[in-house]
Amino acid sequence: MLDIDRRTFLVGAAAAGALASFPRFAEGASGKAVDLSPVYRKITEQRRQSIERIQRWIQQPSISAQNVGIAECCELTMELLRDAGFGTVKKMKTDGHPGIFATLDAGASQTMGFYLMYDVQPVEENEWSSPPFAARLVDKADIGKVIVGRGAVNEKGPQGAFLAALHAVRAAGLKLPVNLVVVAEGEEELGSPHFSQVVWNEEVMKALATCQGVMMPSAQQSLSGTVNVALGAKGIVYVELEASGKAWGRGPREAEIHSSMAVVVDSPVWRLVQALGTLVSADGTEPMIDGLTDAVRPVSKQQKSLLDALSARWDEADWKSVFKVDRWVNDLDERAMLERYVSRPSVNIDGLYAGYIGEGSKTILPHRAFAKMDIRLVPDMTAKDVLAKLRKHLDKRGYKDIGIKNLGSYDPTDTALDARPVQTQLAVYRAAGLDPVIWPRVAGSWPGYLFTGKPLELPAGHVGLGHGSGAHAKDEYFVVEPAAGKKYLGLDGATRSFVDFLFAL
Repeated sequence: MLDIDRRTFLVGAAAAGALASFPRFAEGASGKAVDLSPVYRKITEQRRQSIERIQRWIQQPSISAQNVGIAECCELTMELLRDAGFGTVKKMKTDGHPGIFATLDAGASQTMGFYLMYDVQPVEENEWSSPPFAARLVDKADIGKVIVGRGAVNEKGPQGAFLAALHAVRAAGLKLPVNLVVVAEGEEELGSPHFSQVVWNEEVMKALATCQGVMMPSAQQSLSGTVNVALGAKGIVYVELEASGKAWGRGPREAEIHSSMAVVVDSPVWRLVQALGTLVSADGTEPMIDGLTDAVRPVSKQQKSLLDALSARWDEADWKSVFKVDRWVNDLDERAMLERYVSRPSVNIDGLYAGYIGEGSKTILPHRAFAKMDIRLVPDMTAKDVLAKLRKHLDKRGYKDIGIKNLGSYDPTDTALDARPVQTQLAVYRAAGLDPVIWPRVAGSWPGYLFTGKPLELPAGHVGLGHGSGAHAKDEYFVVEPAAGKKYLGLDGATRSFVDFLFAL
């Protein structure tokens, strides 16, 4: 999923009093001022139920890669949507795990779309300090009271805050000022290979076409309290390359053989290594796939201005500390690094496997070798075009036998700064005393291209305050109550940010 690392900013915003400074009045669907104080009181009164709702969601495992609990979590997610007031909630069959389509008709003149996901990453349970599916409340040193569990911040915690906002509005006796359309999937962590079958359904497309945009609930505050807003995300092509003696017609065909034979038998492993070497420059930093960068859109004047402002607030030393690196490629300075980070594609090896990698020695000549790779895309690149160029590049160099398995691909997303959902969330954050950091794009990926691309061409992005961390890692958490002196918001503040976003629309 898309992730702006939530530890990357040391420059804080005046957020300590943010919860208190949220606007109490907003314009409702009728155009009249609406006092939101009763809603805020209900958020506090319903905190226990909101925590339990998130815990219940986390406690239902939903590991898409292993097909663990997916069917059960789909049913639970549909139940949670109905409980939050959605009148239409449908399971959408796909060629993989099912999706969900839901609508809430508030009788409003405007409609807003939201994207949810109910699947999570696999876990290594022995690495966790608290069981990953226990969803325990834990006092985390210097952070506060948090819910620890797989999916806590990615994305069941923020999504739980979004649903809590709907419960609070209804409990306060108010009507939502906008209608809602929700599309959800259970394959985001697989690269959303079948989500298009949900979005491109005729009924779903008709509903989405009425929306101002599609937003994903998120916890966008860093440890410093700074809130990050991204106008786009890179796309991704994730593939597995395979070299084998059987496909090549050289080397061992069916099984590993004694390594003494390497003097007279070709090696599929070296063949894969040599093929990989053609994909990048000698130092591994520049893509060399034929024609890969031809469609890259130049950085605009507005984006350069945003990068200047971002660079002035960005803490380079903190990023290096977080990621445990000493220097950037080509020893770039921080401003040049940021521009490259948001605007250039990359070719990365995620993993290599061949033969024996256990303890001790085993002298063999393997018959197969694998590499998992991701290629990050920027506008105006497309996943389909990149896959074709990768195949053509290898074929041209005599590697027609190298297999390419597409494990998940997204096109990049791009939303204008002046888009209404973006301007609305910026206004909400500023009203709360926050000074958002605007990213032209981040290097993570999500299936937002289905909304920003044709035929819908809608604004899309992430929205929501609060803090959490550990996505895809051990001890993933979402903050319920911040520690004293912290500038990020807890569950109440995150819930309140969704209320204000909806009413500000």
